[in-house]
Amino acid sequence: MKHTLSVLVEDEAGVLTRIAGLFARRGFNIESLAVGPTEQVGISRITMVVPGDDSSIEQLTKQLYKLINVLKVQDITSIPCVERELMLLKVNTTSSTRSEIIELAQVFRAHVVDTSEESLTLEVVGDPGKMVALTQMLNKFGIREIARTGKIALTRESGVNTEYLKSLHAKV
Repeated sequence: MKHTLSVLVEDEAGVLTRIAGLFARRGFNIESLAVGPTEQVGISRITMVVPGDDSSIEQLTKQLYKLINVLKVQDITSIPCVERELMLLKVNTTSSTRSEIIELAQVFRAHVVDTSEESLTLEVVGDPGKMVALTQMLNKFGIREIARTGKIALTRESGVNTEYLKSLHAKV
């Protein structure tokens, strides 16, 4: 199972290196990693997606707390969250396929951010599933390049689990 960890750290040189080293020494692969400043000066949030079972993630969390500069570690996998990712995607195009690609982009609320005779570059923001779906739809045109930020997430103060609501709606 993939777990999403939200880690608050002091904004100091070498913190990310120590965390990545901890994961590497324990044989964990970090599938997604996003780091940025928080609302508090001097504090950064690291959001990472790592595979593992509950007990190994719990052990990893304990190890993270032993590192200096780590302030808070939270496994937010099963907590209601707002999750987003940014993807830039460059897709092949011709004069005959350009309008179809633009229509697909509009369905996914993607924006064309660059264009040339042979390609379109799209900017897409949304949940990771949206990224996968758009990529699958555009594969037939030929994808030249993809750059993704990795998942960022914040817990929902409302406590509303939108994934649960989506599953209920799908059953109706």
